[in-house]
Amino acid sequence: MTNDSLTLYKLIILYMLNKVNFPLTNTQISNFILDKGYTTYFTIQHAINDLLESDLIEVRTYRNSSQYHITKSGRETLSFFKSKISDAIIADIDQYLIENKYELRNEVNTISEYYKSTNNDFTVHLAVKEAGSPLIDLHLSVPTEAQADAMCVNWKEESQTIYAFVMDKLMK
Repeated sequence: MTNDSLTLYKLIILYMLNKVNFPLTNTQISNFILDKGYTTYFTIQHAINDLLESDLIEVRTYRNSSQYHITKSGRETLSFFKSKISDAIIADIDQYLIENKYELRNEVNTISEYYKSTNNDFTVHLAVKEAGSPLIDLHLSVPTEAQADAMCVNWKEESQTIYAFVMDKLMK
């Protein structure tokens, strides 16, 4: 792999993050690049790590999902070097983001994680955000890790139903 190739992959990641107003996960970025056959998984991870070390992107981790945001320095860098991304690649990215924007946003705006609390039970954090603001944000205490894990798994599928139920009950 040449330095020019690695630079291109970094620019693709920066461009993707700059085009959306929400974070993207490692999986979302990797899937796009791998599906297009641009490079390998390990090269993508190398590019992401270089971007993190250079403070061009930042990461937030929820449970087992890393979510990336572009930084101000990342935007400035992209503005200087965007011309190194071919028009065909830009068209591929733009089309992918247009076709998948709702699913991408929904995936990163639904948060489920848990941690062991000081009294040896587990605190489950479940949230749905829209435009960075919480629509619903729950912290629940459960006695076992299995229950905490089940709640996190089920939240992805049931969050909209639960939100609607809570709103309905509270607005009566």
